[in-house]
Amino acid sequence: MNTIPPFANLTPDCVMNAIDSLGLPCDGRLLALNSYENRVYQVGQDDGPPLVAKFYRPERWSREAILEEHAFTLELFERELPVVPPIIHQGNTLHSFEGFQFAIFNKHGGRAPELESASTLEWMGRFIGRIHAVGALAPFVHRPALNIETFGTGPRDFLLSHDFIPASLKPAWESAVALALDGVRRSFDRAGDVANIRVHGDCHIGNVLWTDAGPHFVDFDDIRSAPAVQDLWMLLSGDRQEMSRQLVDVLIGYEDFCDFDPRELHLIEALRTLRLIHYSGWLARRWHDPAFPAAFPWFNTEHYWQDRILELREQIALMDEPPLVV
Repeated sequence: MNTIPPFANLTPDCVMNAIDSLGLPCDGRLLALNSYENRVYQVGQDDGPPLVAKFYRPERWSREAILEEHAFTLELFERELPVVPPIIHQGNTLHSFEGFQFAIFNKHGGRAPELESASTLEWMGRFIGRIHAVGALAPFVHRPALNIETFGTGPRDFLLSHDFIPASLKPAWESAVALALDGVRRSFDRAGDVANIRVHGDCHIGNVLWTDAGPHFVDFDDIRSAPAVQDLWMLLSGDRQEMSRQLVDVLIGYEDFCDFDPRELHLIEALRTLRLIHYSGWLARRWHDPAFPAAFPWFNTEHYWQDRILELREQIALMDEPPLVV
């Protein structure tokens, strides 16, 4: 595992010089925005409003995979969906400077959506349904799929091979992960041959900006092929009754634009389980980046892994329950 911090050379001067290299002179104002996977900055311009510059984590995505992200967001934007695509500047959306790949975006404001409201959930459903109607038109070529290997066995193997699990908890964690992945496989078997389409992939409220005009997504960094319900389940919270009610509201809007396959209801807890395993693996893979120990000091403590074992055991039970009723 590479131990050199990936953004060690991305100094403020480097950021501003990268923007200057596009013929867009900076005025010296630079504000780091909240992002761990990449580095994102609001950059002031001498002439014009501030821009948002996104510097991609080195060696995470190929150039082709990043351009596929850009192409998808531009496809959505051209179909008048409220998304924030990269700016096409000098004929390109992806630029390079001193070993970093970066894109620039127009700045957009907004607030987090209030998912307690049925009308907000319905509006979110319409928005996601429109995205999926476009996402189903063609497959990704360079983006990976969300499946048991990429979000389950891969992270599990990384955590074990790099000794992140405390020795005293390793047998219990290994057993819990094995049973959880068995539950995921059974859930996918019950769902049957559901379609994989182009989805946002990380559809939580932190990636949605809400204004009086409604929602828009600002981060398509994690787009991949997955069942449609991957973009719906993270809008749900509470007990089964509450989640069923919320899902009904979401689907009222969603099905205005895209049909929902009810077999995918079998996958909600399975996809939640995979996300939990993947999240631990993601933190472990990024632990050499100084931003991660500073932001997640509780990771890799004994208490953290005890909680993960209990969490997985809860998921094992939930995956054997009947799917939500809508």
